[in-house]
Amino acid sequence: MPNVDKPKGPASYFPSIEKTYGQPIAHWLAILDGMKDKKHMEQVALLKSEHQLGHGHANALVAFHKSR
Repeated sequence: MPNVDKPKGPASYFPSIEKTYGQPIAHWLAILDGMKDKKHMEQVALLKSEHQLGHGHANALVAFHKSR
């Protein structure tokens, strides 16, 4: 039976992101708040280079942040 409460889209990555990097999602969103002037892929690149996030995780965080 499917779980109807399962997050869709970028938020579906959040449990894995928190488990993998040991920081709450709010931590990553606060970092992204500080780089609102950057383009989507520039933000992804910074999360990957400065915080060692994987591409999929970084992309999901940026997409979620920009959609708010």
